[in-house]
Amino acid sequence: MPIAHLYILEGRDEEKKERLIAEVSEAIHRAIDAPLESVRVLIVEMPKAHFGIAGQSAKKRGR
Repeated sequence: MPIAHLYILEGRDEEKKERLIAEVSEAIHRAIDAPLESVRVLIVEMPKAHFGIAGQSAKKRGR
């Protein structure tokens, strides 16, 4: 059972997360021939203040 663990910044709507799950699942299915029913996708949303880019938080950088 393939499991994709995705870390994304908070703020995306449910529709975008559903699309992300669907597309990642399809990519895994195609790439390694895994049955789609066996693919699992976990999304972890991080506060922008908890993610750093070039020494600053994503929040401070306006991301």
